[in-house]
Amino acid sequence: MTATWVRLLRSTPFRLALTFAFLFMLAFVLSGAIVYQMMSADLAEQLDDTIRETYSVIAATYADRDLKELVETVESHSARSLKKEQLFSLTDAAGDRLAGNFTAAGLPDGFSAFDAVLPGVPPDTEYRAFSGAVGGNTLTVAFSLSETEELETIMLMSFGWATLIITGLAVAGGALLASRVQRRLDGIAATMVDVSHGRLHTRIPLTGKGDDIDLVSIQVNAALDRLSGLVEGMKQVSANIAHDLKTPLNRLQMILESAADRAGQDQDVSGDLADARAEGHQINETFDALLRIAQIEAGARKARFTDVDLGEILETIAEIYADVADDDGKSLSLVQPREVADRIHGDRELLTQMFANLVENALRHCPPGTAIKLSVTRQGGHVLGSVADNGPGIPAEEREKVFQRLYRLDHSRSTPGSGLGLSLVRAIADLHGASIALEDCRPGLAVVVSFPIAMD
Repeated sequence: MTATWVRLLRSTPFRLALTFAFLFMLAFVLSGAIVYQMMSADLAEQLDDTIRETYSVIAATYADRDLKELVETVESHSARSLKKEQLFSLTDAAGDRLAGNFTAAGLPDGFSAFDAVLPGVPPDTEYRAFSGAVGGNTLTVAFSLSETEELETIMLMSFGWATLIITGLAVAGGALLASRVQRRLDGIAATMVDVSHGRLHTRIPLTGKGDDIDLVSIQVNAALDRLSGLVEGMKQVSANIAHDLKTPLNRLQMILESAADRAGQDQDVSGDLADARAEGHQINETFDALLRIAQIEAGARKARFTDVDLGEILETIAEIYADVADDDGKSLSLVQPREVADRIHGDRELLTQMFANLVENALRHCPPGTAIKLSVTRQGGHVLGSVADNGPGIPAEEREKVFQRLYRLDHSRSTPGSGLGLSLVRAIADLHGASIALEDCRPGLAVVVSFPIAMD
């Protein structure tokens, strides 16, 4: 239990809750002190008004110079104050008492305060008095401050209890809220611990409230999804490298061993050396492609982005590969001539390589007689570049896999290539914020790349 409280006291949410509670209590106390002072001043002012009014009513009875009526009035008021909450004194010029329930001595004219020592009155009882001359006599009216002090005490007690209750509620509420937030933070920390131990499938639980912690958790989960995908991709690449490069490396070793045997027998090894050079060149191309994909994914080429016309790039591709397609018994054409420029923001060299890879992929895997068509269109705020053919296509269940590095369809393993062409296409598309869709042409396949239009 102690460890739990220590951990709670160290938590940022609880400290924030305590800080908020302290500021709230400070504001409450300051406002309470101001209200107390205002109420105390108002009570004092009302008491002074009452004393002055009582004095005026009694003094008015001497308007006809009738001392007897003045004395009777003072005695009447004194008789009604059994507990001596109100004191009245009428003295002559010599200071002798003419009427009243006490004798005022030494009090100045106007308002003053004094402690009365009277029979039946608690000691140190404070009175507020008003004295003045009525004819040749002195009239004093005094009211006890006990009622006012009692009201002030009630106010202070009320503020005190309210402060204690609010402080307790603030601390308890802060602890409750902090513990709930801390549990969610503990969930995030536990997820990070699991991820650090290799359990990449773990995700931060969401409450569904859409608050700031949920938003951060969603972003972290998205990053973990990306990380998991990258790690899985690395595993797949490792497996594919072991699978796809083992054969050419074994073949290279066999060629070199054959060349060594031939050289030992003084036979011509030029053919073996040519084959070895071709195998080595193919292996180097594979690793160069892997490095190029890694550089593109790192975003190093974004500094070279400019506004480019996608239609011009496809026109260039069509001109370059049209003769190659004819020589291979296929046709390549650019359809839907453009009337306006279709400008996007990107790297011209990489975009040219992207569509060149798509065209070469179609030429490599389609039989003679295949028609390959390039097109560029606009759709909303995007420019669509498409490479379509009427060849054998790609099975639906394989379409997402072909973008994995070194992944090749079973019927394509007998053809030249490294299995990195479409991986490079995906990397270039991701760098440009574009999406790729593989659509069924029945028959054939269309690769559609959607780019956002460059803003002016």
